[in-house]
Amino acid sequence: MEQKKYWQNLGELNNTEGYQKLVKDEFQEDLPVLDNSKGLLDAKTPRRDFLKYVGFSTAAAAVAAGCEMPVRKSIPYLSKPENLTPGVAQYYATTYVSEGDVVPIVAKVRDGRPIKVEGNALSVLNNKGEGTSARVQASVLDLYDMARLRWPAEVVNKELKELQFSPALDKKIMEGISGTVVLLTSTINSPSTKQVISEFLAKYPGGRHVQYDAVSYSGILLANEATYGKKTLPAYQFDKAKVIVSLDADFLGTWLSSEEFASQYAAGRRINQKNPEMSKHIQFEGVLSLTGANADDRFLVRPSEIGAVALNLLAKLGGGVSAPAIADDKVKKGIDITASLLSSNKGAALVVCGSNDPNVQIVVNAINELVGANGTTINWATPVLTRQGIDSEMDRLVKDMNAGSIGTLLVYEANPAYNYPNAEAFKTGLQKVKLSVSFNDRADETSSLCKYIIPHPHFLESWGDAEARTGYFSLMQPTIEHIFQTRPFQTSLLKWSGNDADYEDYFKKYWIGKLGSQYAFDKALQDGVVEPETVAVAGSTFNNAGVADAASKVSAIKSGADVELVLYQKVSLGSGQNANNPWLQEMPDPISRATWDNYVMISYAMAKELGIKLDDHYEVETKKPVIEFTIGGKPVKLPILAIAGMHPKVIALAVGYGREEGVGKAGANIGYNAYPLVEAKGATRQYYLTDVSGYKKTNDAYNIAYTQTHNQYEGRVEVVKEYSLADFRKNPDAVLHYREELAEDFAKKTHNFRDEATLYPVYESPGAHWGMSIDLNACTGCGACTIACTAENNVPVVGRSEVMRGHEMHWLRIDRYYATYRDDSEGDNLNVVFMPMLCQHCDNAPCENVCPVSATNHSTEGLNQMAYNRCIGTRYCANNCPFKVRRFNWADYTGADSFPDNQEFGIVGGLDAAVLQMNDDLTRMVLNPDVTVRSRGVIEKCSFCVQRLQDAKLKAKKSQDPSLIRDVKTACMQACSTGAIVFGNVNDKESQVYKLRNQEQNQRTYYALEQIHVLPNISYLAKIRNTDRPVGVKEEVHEGTEQKEAAHEAAH
Repeated sequence: MEQKKYWQNLGELNNTEGYQKLVKDEFQEDLPVLDNSKGLLDAKTPRRDFLKYVGFSTAAAAVAAGCEMPVRKSIPYLSKPENLTPGVAQYYATTYVSEGDVVPIVAKVRDGRPIKVEGNALSVLNNKGEGTSARVQASVLDLYDMARLRWPAEVVNKELKELQFSPALDKKIMEGISGTVVLLTSTINSPSTKQVISEFLAKYPGGRHVQYDAVSYSGILLANEATYGKKTLPAYQFDKAKVIVSLDADFLGTWLSSEEFASQYAAGRRINQKNPEMSKHIQFEGVLSLTGANADDRFLVRPSEIGAVALNLLAKLGGGVSAPAIADDKVKKGIDITASLLSSNKGAALVVCGSNDPNVQIVVNAINELVGANGTTINWATPVLTRQGIDSEMDRLVKDMNAGSIGTLLVYEANPAYNYPNAEAFKTGLQKVKLSVSFNDRADETSSLCKYIIPHPHFLESWGDAEARTGYFSLMQPTIEHIFQTRPFQTSLLKWSGNDADYEDYFKKYWIGKLGSQYAFDKALQDGVVEPETVAVAGSTFNNAGVADAASKVSAIKSGADVELVLYQKVSLGSGQNANNPWLQEMPDPISRATWDNYVMISYAMAKELGIKLDDHYEVETKKPVIEFTIGGKPVKLPILAIAGMHPKVIALAVGYGREEGVGKAGANIGYNAYPLVEAKGATRQYYLTDVSGYKKTNDAYNIAYTQTHNQYEGRVEVVKEYSLADFRKNPDAVLHYREELAEDFAKKTHNFRDEATLYPVYESPGAHWGMSIDLNACTGCGACTIACTAENNVPVVGRSEVMRGHEMHWLRIDRYYATYRDDSEGDNLNVVFMPMLCQHCDNAPCENVCPVSATNHSTEGLNQMAYNRCIGTRYCANNCPFKVRRFNWADYTGADSFPDNQEFGIVGGLDAAVLQMNDDLTRMVLNPDVTVRSRGVIEKCSFCVQRLQDAKLKAKKSQDPSLIRDVKTACMQACSTGAIVFGNVNDKESQVYKLRNQEQNQRTYYALEQIHVLPNISYLAKIRNTDRPVGVKEEVHEGTEQKEAAHEAAH
């Protein structure tokens, strides 16, 4: 059998000619010169052309060096606030809320500007940690979004007429309120807002509140009502489960509260090397999801077969139901294994399902009841309130609108003109409503069709509250004055119901009354949360009366005749509400590694069936084949990406794209709107379709900006280490043995590989020496660290066109590795490993000794430093970096250069609108003043958040307490909800990173490319999988391994 190998793309797997050329041509393009027939050094004016390309002509350089620059005046406070010191950050506890999602956070504010958010460690919802998701990290950029409306507006002939908040405006709207009044919102879990809504509807008898979720969870809500008598969601406790079974639920990516689940999940995946144990995770799915990529065992099924899998599990567990036959032998075996594990782990097992079919969810509830999950891994004591929308209520509203029976429609944080499956029916009905008012923050697809838009402020500008779970409250407070003329929609409802109070006063009065005193309210506002001291856990009475009927209906579900389409959410964009956020658009998808677009994901087998050759042209070039197919009579034409781990008869398409102009420059006209493809099945939405027909390859091609082939290791494949749990128990010192072999080969005198196996002198670090440890077992690949790094360090957005040229600037990327036997590259044996890769801050850094101007150097604290104003952009350092983590500013992405029109430089070409959006004065308010904004022609890379290190050292010096620098947190560490990243002073034996490397996890600790002796200051903990399948590069599959080992022993 051939050796198992880790690979990121097909070119690397097959070592094709095109891939070899790509690796050699690292920067993928020549610098343009005046004489294009010759190279740069042979040009007439090579130095001048080079300086011109990177933005500095000799004349401009002379201007910069010898002439005065325009004076930019800084106006100090005439009357400085007592609690504000310029240059010193302030922190406010508040709450991230979006479409029902709730995350207690702490906002960092510099000189009145929120610039960063972290999780609130006081909250149980964050599992007492500071981790968040990528969308939460990026939410601070939405505050400074240019597309937000500046003022209230009246829509006249599709144009916005500016209005001013005034009693006259409120009176005019109140006079227009007539007939049946409906308030259409996303899920509302704010207790004070619910009271405002209740009082408002009391003013207008017959009115109603309709909650509508863009991505529906109506099926599970209705199933819980049928079996538990509660139309709500339980609190899932993944950390209590020894066996986790997911039926097409991406609970680590987009299903419900993914960051909370990821934190719980990681707790069960951590390895105690003294007693190696971990949870078992089995995934049934047809599309490779983030959760499936982290699973121990994964079985491929079409989405229409999820119900059959659930029924078979219920039958094998003694549920008293008959189940349809499963044709796939591998899936049948998987069901047997799963049922056995669930049965033997009762009270410590959990089954979750992503289906929106209430009948399938009833079957899943019955399974959880049989395995003892009710009251253990499923907690009904504190129901979750983050999704409350019922599809049938929205359908009824649209029907009533078209019947002309709705007189007034008020819309808040809902956009059915974009994401309602039958959006045309909604638009038609909206024209029949006499008065329509949108409280959305921009003239989006729905707002632009309403009569008035009264924009609601961003959550960082707002007062408010949220109740994500029953009894768990989090408070919101403004961290900045309103940037625009916006007003809380609650204030509008109060005024239109005859109450002149503003929502701020109403909110404060509500909570002072609830908590009993002003002091208690102030304390709650300071903490940001009001939560019980202990977490209550309880089950709920299960009613199995509907199980038989549900099982019968599930058995009747028919699979597609051939191919099925799955509609899914991307980890970055979710439902698409934040489509105008460039940070999220440019974040590579964890699975496909693509940015700035959606596309159809297909299997390698389907690509072969369609006649698509996955050769050098496909793998290396950005142009991808376009296919067309028909769904329910609707023609669809989209580019494809062939992805390992896909079911051969399943194709996948992400929702959240295809937005219109009103969303903003960065998000408009990108991708295809997949929401019209969502199918209505009974009273709920179905996010898969079985009637795909006529699929075929076209002659068209489409450019996809994806990073899969960027940043290659030039043939080195020893970056990832992975073992099965059984192998690790059998040989826990496998990693240490490898290090011993290196010492035997390269340090024959002292057996000290670090000191002897080098040409460099050994330098001491008498004070702090910074280091990082990354646990590949805990890393789920979610990307929160990438966005946190971008926000903290002013990492530029380059836009779709520049990503296609390999110019993305992320300091921290997450490499996705496939691991398979070459003859089984997309079946059930596929393993996926995510590996965060950033500057390794090597103590023998190969980048440092090739820089001709010493712009990169090494500090006594182990930091690989960059002097930006010394860098001349030779890129020798990037070329010599084995990890490919150094980034070159090919253009003036940040507007940092002092020369006019530098972003319109002719040779480079114009930058995308998203890049120019990031350079607007408003958007630039998000920049961190503690971090230099780099200019064109400069190399940049991870600095270990040196600004945070300096701040910690200053605090330690002032307080004379060295322990303050022990466990200082970088942005990536702080954002990681799983605790995969640990940073600190490795010279301090009490620091967490020292203990991990030398005591708690020394058997799993390894360094990337350790054999080349660059001595990274980042260590990794090897990936462990709880599976019986082949994992890692197993010795028995090496040809001639035994002979090699014997020769090695003979040589020593």
